[in-house]
Amino acid sequence: MKTHHVIDHIVDWLGAYCGNSGLKGFVIGVSGGIDSAVTSTLCAKTGREVLALNMPIYQNPGQESLSMRHIQWLEENYPNVRGIKADLSKAFSSLEETLPPDIQDGLTMANTRSRLRMLTLYAFASHHRMLVAGTGNKVEDFGVGFYTKYGDGGVDLSPIADLMKSQVYELGRALGVHEGIINAPPTDGLWSDNRTDESQIGATYAELEWAMQFMEAAGDEAGLNTREKEVLKIFRRFNASNRHKMLPIPVCRIPDSLKQG
Repeated sequence: MKTHHVIDHIVDWLGAYCGNSGLKGFVIGVSGGIDSAVTSTLCAKTGREVLALNMPIYQNPGQESLSMRHIQWLEENYPNVRGIKADLSKAFSSLEETLPPDIQDGLTMANTRSRLRMLTLYAFASHHRMLVAGTGNKVEDFGVGFYTKYGDGGVDLSPIADLMKSQVYELGRALGVHEGIINAPPTDGLWSDNRTDESQIGATYAELEWAMQFMEAAGDEAGLNTREKEVLKIFRRFNASNRHKMLPIPVCRIPDSLKQG
């Protein structure tokens, strides 16, 4: 991959999109992970205003530390960036007290955390007339659908959604992202036990990338080993169950004959 050319291409695309929208800049949630670190840096390189939000919800101290370290690095290197900490722990607690206890299973509340962050990003974006920048990569957004619908999937534009996870890491190194972020195990930060993405999915991102490329190439499964077959099974399961996130919302089309008369 021509890393620096890809960086320039995305930065130009971001700047042009923002200019055509008539809005001032970008709002982005910075989690302490590689995807948000790369995306926020790309937004910063446009020269337009950037609000980088750290939004802890009873967060693991290590994740919050990486988030704040990256935001501080952005502020030191890009005068157009302003970091903001919006602690959402009390707001989340209010939801826990409001929602019936019997619906508060682990996945429901993890997704609620993500949707609370989306609400916060759009509050800042609306007030400051900015765009919410998404941080999803290709294998997450279009492979396994590993994101929250109307949570971290609720964005205005997706700068890195055509890049595999490995390519995002390439960009991160070229952009000077902190090694602690590059070396940290990927996690969505939505669970109290700090579980990793790999533990939730059952496969590494490298394996998922292989599976996605194998599927796109319509490869022959006859020669695959046991682990490769298992990874394909995992990929297909996630892709099928999360297809509703990747496709437009279905609309019930009413025949003209029923609308008339």
